Amino acid sequence: MNSSPNRTKRLALVISGATDALLGGILLLLGFDFLPVDVTDYGFQNWHVVLLGGILFITGMIFVVYNLSRWDE
Repeated sequence: MNSSPNRTKRLALVISGATDALLGGILLLLGFDFLPVDVTDYGFQNWHVVLLGGILFITGMIFVVYNLSRWDE
């Protein structure tokens, strides 16, 4: 299997970004009470979870889109 180092690096960054976006989406669902878990029972306020989820989701999607757009380089 002849993979170039750039392609391997891009694949790792795409997987990392997708994982961040997935975790951010789950946190957003928790923060907006779409999932049946109350985060205030664990000592977090809803706006903390929404803020962290939003940041993770946005940065994860930026990583995925950017690295997929540069896939052939």
